[in-house]
Amino acid sequence: MSPDIFSKYVFPLLNQGEKVVFLLIDNLRYDQWKKLVPSIQDYFRVDTDDVYCGILPTATQYARNSMFSGLTPDEISEKFPEWWVYDDETEGKNLHESDLLKKQMERMGQNESLFYKKIIHANEGQKLLDQLSNFVNQPLTVLVYNFVDMLSHARTDSNMIRELAGDERAYRSLTLSWFRNSSLLEVIKKLSKMNVRLILTTDHGTTRVNRPVKVIGDRKTSSNLRYKTGKNLNYPSADVFEIVHPEEAGLPRSNVSSRYIFALNDTFFAYPNNYNYYVSYYKNTFQHGGISMEEMLIPVVCLTPKT
Repeated sequence: MSPDIFSKYVFPLLNQGEKVVFLLIDNLRYDQWKKLVPSIQDYFRVDTDDVYCGILPTATQYARNSMFSGLTPDEISEKFPEWWVYDDETEGKNLHESDLLKKQMERMGQNESLFYKKIIHANEGQKLLDQLSNFVNQPLTVLVYNFVDMLSHARTDSNMIRELAGDERAYRSLTLSWFRNSSLLEVIKKLSKMNVRLILTTDHGTTRVNRPVKVIGDRKTSSNLRYKTGKNLNYPSADVFEIVHPEEAGLPRSNVSSRYIFALNDTFFAYPNNYNYYVSYYKNTFQHGGISMEEMLIPVVCLTPKT
């Protein structure tokens, strides 16, 4: 489970006096990671290449907050209600990742200093590269790259990207092409010349969807195509995985009668209103939030510089 990542892989290295760089590439499928391996192995030795099972929903709001906090989503909402934002609220839902990590470190007796940086735009990646040696002076450096997630969403919205990444094989190829020309690879090259241990992972994967499942909900129902949470959901029970009692799965309730449903395999949820347009727009796109091996089985890799 993703809440154990820091306690299992990062904190033991810090306790041994190692400098650790924790690199999270958002929305990186395991097969995409395998395509990146040869490029990374020019600079780093792969010590361990593990697969762990992500939590449900396989969505950034839940998976990444859980990973950084070391808690389940319902524990976050109970312990830090000011930092948990429910699906039907409009505020940013991942604004306190570094705060949650600091709380986990305090709870686990880790007193090391921390540098945290989220990279969203290309110019931010270049700026990070220029200043990297200053940041890595800290015992723990956490870098979050959102580019693969942006690529996934761009494929949904752009006909050109859809053509370039028409299936899984092409999607892997496009990811590799981006990586080979990205500032992230330059960051990895530079890190290989520093005395650091690199932990590479993700928060969830993604899967290609093709079959719609009709769902009816009220205006507060969550918008994700692969999971829904709300109090007035109407759906075909045989076509979803339902959690009627969220607390039993470590999930928070926004309402006393809220429940969760998850799409299975290559299905996605569609509303009856504008159904045909909705289905044609999202069919054959890569989505996440539900239950599939591609979304849930994700890499955590420990690397040592070759130089």
